[in-house]
Amino acid sequence: MLIRDVTPDDWPLIWPFLHRICAEGETFSYPTDMAEEQGRAYWLLDAPGRTVVAVEGGAVLGTAKMNPNQMGNAAHVSSASFMVDPAHSGQGVGRALCAEALRWAGEQGYRGMQFNAVVASNTPAVRLYTSLGFRVIGTVPEGFRHPRLGYVGLHIMYREL
Repeated sequence: MLIRDVTPDDWPLIWPFLHRICAEGETFSYPTDMAEEQGRAYWLLDAPGRTVVAVEGGAVLGTAKMNPNQMGNAAHVSSASFMVDPAHSGQGVGRALCAEALRWAGEQGYRGMQFNAVVASNTPAVRLYTSLGFRVIGTVPEGFRHPRLGYVGLHIMYREL
């Protein structure tokens, strides 16, 4: 598996699984009816952000975007988001993307990484982030309306770099 910066040619390979994940509405706070251009604008970042893909044999297995969490005097903390094609889940793609985001953030001089909205019922993501040194620093009770489970918490997770 190779992780590299995204190119315009990658978008047609990202959009189908990004759209599916958002439409299912279980793990991201993006609109479930998001149009493709809106998805492209959300996901493909310009500097100082970065978007990458994990590829193997011509297939895009997953993607990540990383960026400052806030602006101004809070811009020293980074954030990131990850989407793995469900056809490739459980193969270490998310772990590799998160490790790359942490590497990049450290190289860029960020002091920490914060995830603002990790759906509490997304136990694979919470388990992965915890295994990489993140901790839940707060939870917004009923902050996410899950389509099957009803209202569930949204974790704020943080890790020093």
